[in-house]
Amino acid sequence: MKPHVHSQVSTTPHSGVEIVSNHSSKTHYSPETLWSTLVDVLQWRGSNQPHKTAYIYLSDGESTEETLTYSQVDQQAKAIAHSLHNQNLKGENVLLMYHSGLEFISAFFACLYAGVTAIPVYPPKKNSHATRLDSIISTSHAKAILTTEKIETIKKDTSEALESLPWITTDTVSQADAAHYKRPNIALNDTAFLQYTSGSTSAPKGVMVTHENIMENEKMIKEAFQHTSESIVVGWLPIFHDMGLIGNLLQPAYAGVPYIQMSPKAFLEKPVRWLSAISKYNATTSGGPNFAFEHCIHKIQDEELYGIDLSSWKVAFNGAEPIQASTLKRFAKKFAKCGFKETAFFPCYGMAETTLFVSGHTYPKYDEIDSQSLETGSISRGETEKSSLLVSSGKNVSGQDIRIVNPKSHIECNNSEVGEIWVSGKHVAAGYWQMEEKTQETFQATLADTNEGPFLRTGDLGYIREDGELFVTGRAKDVIIINGKNHYPQDIELTVETSAPKIQPFATAAFSIEENGEERIVVTTEIQRQHMRSADLEELSSDIAKSIATHHELTVEAVCILRPMSIPKTSSGKIQRHAAARQYLNQELKILHEWKSKGSTQTNDRIIVAPETESEELLVSIWKDVLETDDVSTTDDFFSLGGNSLIATQILSRIDDEFGVEMSFQDLFDIATIKELAVKVEEAQIAALDDIDPELLEEMLEEIEA
Repeated sequence: MKPHVHSQVSTTPHSGVEIVSNHSSKTHYSPETLWSTLVDVLQWRGSNQPHKTAYIYLSDGESTEETLTYSQVDQQAKAIAHSLHNQNLKGENVLLMYHSGLEFISAFFACLYAGVTAIPVYPPKKNSHATRLDSIISTSHAKAILTTEKIETIKKDTSEALESLPWITTDTVSQADAAHYKRPNIALNDTAFLQYTSGSTSAPKGVMVTHENIMENEKMIKEAFQHTSESIVVGWLPIFHDMGLIGNLLQPAYAGVPYIQMSPKAFLEKPVRWLSAISKYNATTSGGPNFAFEHCIHKIQDEELYGIDLSSWKVAFNGAEPIQASTLKRFAKKFAKCGFKETAFFPCYGMAETTLFVSGHTYPKYDEIDSQSLETGSISRGETEKSSLLVSSGKNVSGQDIRIVNPKSHIECNNSEVGEIWVSGKHVAAGYWQMEEKTQETFQATLADTNEGPFLRTGDLGYIREDGELFVTGRAKDVIIINGKNHYPQDIELTVETSAPKIQPFATAAFSIEENGEERIVVTTEIQRQHMRSADLEELSSDIAKSIATHHELTVEAVCILRPMSIPKTSSGKIQRHAAARQYLNQELKILHEWKSKGSTQTNDRIIVAPETESEELLVSIWKDVLETDDVSTTDDFFSLGGNSLIATQILSRIDDEFGVEMSFQDLFDIATIKELAVKVEEAQIAALDDIDPELLEEMLEEIEA
């Protein structure tokens, strides 16, 4: 059951995606009045708008289109749902293990159609440890894995827990099975899927999202984003995260507008692909976490912007927390030449526990406050030497209740006080899967003086300004308390980044540790790669400590200068402060230099070994280009160079371009040094020649000799 290619879609420089509509002239009511679940939504669209383009997938991130109409999604979902029914999976939990693409879409809707609880997860790498997946299988009691025929080939190379489950390849299900589909009874409070949290502050938990939660939140998103039949959505966010699933994939189906998708890998390799797709399809809605806009600012060159028109972009949502005012302003300035307007930015706030969306709006609004006032939990406005520019996350929307509550007394705060953000509404999830105590603590909070509730305790701190704007100031668990005063780590981190230009932006973690019964502050921060060899790390560390003392009146216990790309982050780009603290205490951080208030230091010297072969020379050149530094040795390994998924994606793409061979992520992880990688690449080139037809190879050799 493969997706159709170039089906029912045409594009022009002026109109973008052609929307084929089958609205009956006799329809004078809103179809939303007929819908209670997403099953109703898709079945209605499959019957009333069968030829309208629902999803487009850019398999190369650029021009190669695979498409699905509403009728095709509906029929594929029915066929897969019938197969799930035959395997007695109604009411059971199943893993959805897919790469980005159209196969996931049909499989996810099939689970909804069949009354099966979906658990979106990312496929493990071959021969790699799948600790998180094993944990999800264990806690969720999943009964099967839905995947593709291609992914199933890694089954024998995964963990015992994964291999023990039945693997169902949904792309091999017969389309004819759709005729046998019978819709089961689906209640609004049935769990539609389990959304496992990213674990930015704690271990991942399975959030139980019901059919009612989804419908309520999709309605809220549509109203807040002001989606109409003319809207067009472009995105690259991972399908197994709430923002990519609820905001990018399901919202277009609910609103009846097309969704053009590329993989996260395509965006990370070449961020200009994201903007090009927005331009090509005249997209009105697109966005991502704060780091996505930073990635565009730093990686897209001016010469890449020729012909790109972003004037159609009306809702540029930014869902990272906290949202950086400087990011919005620098992005708007850089891409103004392409028609982008800062007023298109849509700062927003939400989490898996609220299905996704809580608040947000276009035309970003700011609040300049005295940073020191936050230390006492109050708000003092106006520009001072220690002021911070905060970005509003929008106003409350209909259908929910937002309160700012003192996290200790559980009494509501006034407009000049910072407290924990509490939320109630039909979009708030049912709780955590098989975690009754944690569910009670988080989802069943009540106000102490009025007994109002239940509310979801978000764990986030913030305040609501007199005009109703919600400002998020940080995570409650991240707040550092020194001598009875609250210090927000993001404020300390911003001081580090603004006072030390050689530090990598958005790569600093400030946290506290306990020493001799007292809270002490530690700062860990990445140095920009081009300054690794030239910077005086002792002086840099000392300057950071002095800046913190000057701006925050705090004594820092230690400042750690880290290798680039080594600070722990979630897959959505959020700094994991608790993980950084744990790694610091366990001496697991990749520290180039540590400054301590008592004067002790550590340094790591290294010797650059030059390449000896053409392959080594070309690989070193690739690494230098990607990392934007000359500090690369053939004895370096992937991790010593600060390797992560973003770096790996770019390196592998360049190897494919320069050497004509495909290497895997695992190759980069397993091979010790660049010197050894050169040997592996050469072996892959030889193996590739063995696969060529002998006559064709002979012709190639003759051309080379000539």
